[in-house]
Amino acid sequence: MKLTREIKTAILVIASILLFIWGYSFLKGRDLFNSYTTLYVEYDSVEGLTPSAPVTLNGLVIGKIEQITINPTDGRLLVELQIKTEFPISKSSLAIIYEPGFIGGKQIAIEPNFSDKTVVESGDKLNGNMRLGMTESLSKKLVPLQDKIEKVLINADNLISGINNVLDKKTQEDLKKSIAELSKTMEQFHQASAGVNSLLAQNKTQINGAVTNFNKMSSNFAKISDSLNKADLGKTVKNLNATLAKVNGVMADLEAGNGTMGKLLKDDALYNNLAKTSRELELLLQDVRLYPTRYINVSVFGKKNKPYKGPAANDTISK
Repeated sequence: MKLTREIKTAILVIASILLFIWGYSFLKGRDLFNSYTTLYVEYDSVEGLTPSAPVTLNGLVIGKIEQITINPTDGRLLVELQIKTEFPISKSSLAIIYEPGFIGGKQIAIEPNFSDKTVVESGDKLNGNMRLGMTESLSKKLVPLQDKIEKVLINADNLISGINNVLDKKTQEDLKKSIAELSKTMEQFHQASAGVNSLLAQNKTQINGAVTNFNKMSSNFAKISDSLNKADLGKTVKNLNATLAKVNGVMADLEAGNGTMGKLLKDDALYNNLAKTSRELELLLQDVRLYPTRYINVSVFGKKNKPYKGPAANDTISK
């Protein structure tokens, strides 16, 4: 059977149409010769998510986003996913929108729930969620930091304005003079330090000798301290305290008039008796001097002695 030109033309046109459809689908990332599992996810917002964005599972691309439509009743966004994988995805798995980096757009990552053994089928809905990307997370952290930096800049500006108001021309000149004087003082201090170093270098021998003498004195003091410790200084002090206590007792007895010494100090009668005895002794010695024959009787011829006549009360001792 011979094909006519019209039949050949029709076959060519049909093949071209099929090839165009296949190429268009291939460019959109859809393979007509492979079967896909279609899943749906609803989100309140899909900012940055576009059709043909990849769908990943633990970082492995398992599909793509077919289309995004909006629900006219509640305004939620319905995302259609085309999944091609033999991995069992449970119905309670999450479809999370995330941003893999600064350059690439947003994608959807499937986080499977391994405790759920119910596998999804084509046309099922998954629960959706969003994860902050690096840009959004950094932006949220930079916003309060920006506010703090602005406050710091305002405070710095106010501080600089206050300093400019305080530091007028006269104050600036005084500050310059103070800095110059401080520089001179530091230079003089440096010279004084150099002089002290030179003095120490010149008298190093004497300083060493003084330190040696001090060490010897310290050693001698340690020996003296050791000797005092061995001499039982505590016992000596204890004995001295006991002796002082006895002396205090004697002094207290003297003050109270106890004993012979106390009576001598306090008893007037004893003093008067001593004075009277001394007076009588003086009179006796006077009488012996004036009339010795009354007491030494030497008689050669047997002459009688004169009777004793006591001295008058008002007689005084002749010298």
